[in-house]
Amino acid sequence: MKDLDSMKEDLQRLFASQRLAVLATQNEGQPYTSLVAFTASENLKKLFFATTRATRKYANLKADSRVAILIDNRSNEATDFRWAMAVTATGIAEEIEEQERGAASKLYLAKHPHLEEFVSSPSCALLSISVDRYYVASRFQKVIEVHVKP
Repeated sequence: MKDLDSMKEDLQRLFASQRLAVLATQNEGQPYTSLVAFTASENLKKLFFATTRATRKYANLKADSRVAILIDNRSNEATDFRWAMAVTATGIAEEIEEQERGAASKLYLAKHPHLEEFVSSPSCALLSISVDRYYVASRFQKVIEVHVKP
């Protein structure tokens, strides 16, 4: 087990290089995954994504806010077994209230400016994941658990 500070540069580099992540929610215990555009706070304690309120993932999150999100740099080549990095973050997802949305929206749109119209739509929810742990897998079987302190 490592602390966040010891892995911060590696995680920041990975998160900066990737635009999409796989979000896992659940509906009465049945896992459900979705591709989402994401970004991370500078301290890596929060991850952000947007979705419309009419989606299955949003309904799942309203019923159970526990999530996992996978971010990786695979290229679908044989070399991935040796060099790819995959990070699973676990935590709680919550919709960011309208009055607190400014800074998170600015951070999200800095990475995804093409989604500005989508994010500003009244039907769009901007969500934050308060990360509890990161599980960092690299070099095929090397897995490090990183605890995030509140």
